Amino acid sequence: EGRNIKAFERATGVEVIVDDTPGAITISSFDPVRRQVARVALENLILDGRIQPAKIEQTVEKAQEEINKIIKEKGNQAVYETGVLNLDPRLLMILGRLHFRTSYGQSVLQHSVEMAHIAGMIAEEVGANPAVARAGALLHDIGKALDHEVQGTHVEIGRKILKQYGASDEVVKAMES
Repeated sequence: EGRNIKAFERATGVEVIVDDTPGAITISSFDPVRRQVARVALENLILDGRIQPAKIEQTVEKAQEEINKIIKEKGNQAVYETGVLNLDPRLLMILGRLHFRTSYGQSVLQHSVEMAHIAGMIAEEVGANPAVARAGALLHDIGKALDHEVQGTHVEIGRKILKQYGASDEVVKAMES
């Protein structure tokens, strides 16, 4: 009757598509973090074998905690690797979400880290502030972490996020550029 699928969809906020393909289930959502939580939860439920609504909720909560831990680690790792200091911890959580977002097959977080390194090198060569350039480049796609939840372009969303969490005007302008 699909009660377990409906319970799973309610708990995760994704759509589960079961078709005729043997051994394949599709998880559909615009939110890459929700998809990841659903994937981890579904894998754990299948391994456990006891799939029932109460167990689904419990497993989804554990998967959410696990993904939040990964998001925090990835955000911290990115700022450590780029040398961008003094960012609000809530901003790091948003940054870490980019680990699960891809663009042209590449993690948006990895792309942002690479851009921060390049921006720092260019800034040194042209006499600009390398710290501001690295921070702006690292955060240039931060709006993509929430663009499925908030209206506007990722640049507009990024500007609002940075201002909300106390980023300097220099960093905000660098991010917009």
